[in-house]
Amino acid sequence: MSGQLEKVRIVLCRPNHPGNIGSAARAMKTMGLGDLRLVAPERFPAPEAEWLASSAADVLARARLHATLSEALGDCVAAFALSARPREWSPASLAVREAAGAALARAAEGSVAFVFGNETAGLSNEEVFACQALVHIPTSAQYTSLNLAQAVQIVAYELRMAVGAQRPPARAEMPATLQDMEGLYAHLDEAGLASGFFDPADPKRLRERWRRLFSRVSLEREEVNILRGLLRALLQNDSPK
Repeated sequence: MSGQLEKVRIVLCRPNHPGNIGSAARAMKTMGLGDLRLVAPERFPAPEAEWLASSAADVLARARLHATLSEALGDCVAAFALSARPREWSPASLAVREAAGAALARAAEGSVAFVFGNETAGLSNEEVFACQALVHIPTSAQYTSLNLAQAVQIVAYELRMAVGAQRPPARAEMPATLQDMEGLYAHLDEAGLASGFFDPADPKRLRERWRRLFSRVSLEREEVNILRGLLRALLQNDSPK
């Protein structure tokens, strides 16, 4: 398996049918991916998953279960949400081929994830905003719905095609993890409330806007610490003497 592909994680959120889990595992293995994460699956393990995994039983055996998406993504440096539905508010939007290249570049820094919603409702807005990019797979305008495992196969294929040509630059700095970024968002929330800048009764999508802002850049952990240090100092200066 390519070293870059080893850093790519496929995350299935709340999958309804275990057969789709098995088919997704098979799709992954054919393209050299092996890290499968399942967030609150309706039923797993299950014989249907094993039947449809074919020769990818090892991928199923290594699959890790998580109670929440946050838990599944906590140590990743980037996450890419898959959705067929256009959304008025979302992180930066990428075509699947562009996303594959971006993911492999970030894989030089740490684990990256492609996140898929369940077969019925897809990803919630909260799950989409836990990621830094919204990924679209080009389809016919008359029928845009892909089977879950088919979507995984397309993403895995694009990653496989991109891995040979991708030459990510080496970086000595430690990239910020998604957990680091969630800490920054919470700190921004605190500072906004304390300063009166953020009105929780009339939020004006401020939380979504700063997530969208930071989704456009790749922050290092030190940069997140600098921003949080500034917020901490401002909060201390504003506190009653």
